[in-house]
Amino acid sequence: MFKKESRTAIREKKHMKIRNRFSGTPERPRLAVFRSNSHMYAQIIDDTVGNTLVAASTLDKDVKSELENTDTVEAAAYLGKVIAKKALDKGIKTVVFDRGGFIYQGKIQALAEAAREAGLEF
Repeated sequence: MFKKESRTAIREKKHMKIRNRFSGTPERPRLAVFRSNSHMYAQIIDDTVGNTLVAASTLDKDVKSELENTDTVEAAAYLGKVIAKKALDKGIKTVVFDRGGFIYQGKIQALAEAAREAGLEF
């Protein structure tokens, strides 16, 4: 009998294909996004040394206090603004966007567009 592969396994496989194509450098770090059913996480990573330069999530107190729900498109857009502001404060202007194997729509798209509007280039 044919066994269907789980959504998580499919997403992880897509993510590895994406990660093999690019990585973050000191000049252009990687903006990695992870979405769970209830929260979103974004971090800017320099892959040459394996350091997280900037991180933000809907679990942070200052972000969570501004949001009514942490699992909506509006929350993702707000998180995009927060991560872009933190990155610009650290002097990071250009990044490589890593959608983490998720489809570029909904929350992922809202986060990316909000980060672009706030000043990040990718």
